[in-house]
Amino acid sequence: MNHSISNQSDPEMLDEYDFSEGVRRKYAQRYYADTNLVRLDEDVAKMFPDAKSVNEALRALGKIISDHQKKAS
Repeated sequence: MNHSISNQSDPEMLDEYDFSEGVRRKYAQRYYADTNLVRLDEDVAKMFPDAKSVNEALRALGKIISDHQKKAS
């Protein structure tokens, strides 16, 4: 392990940490496969203060759509 390069730019990174053989984005594909991230437009995000309120609104909308589809059948 080569300790000649100091990690002075990040005080939490100790010189003992060695990422010289690390592989970038090794698990990225697995991470993105299990992540359902949606970015809201700014005007929409202002309506919802947190994830809970977004989920509640989408559940309500989903119920309305489901009820409408059942009546149309």
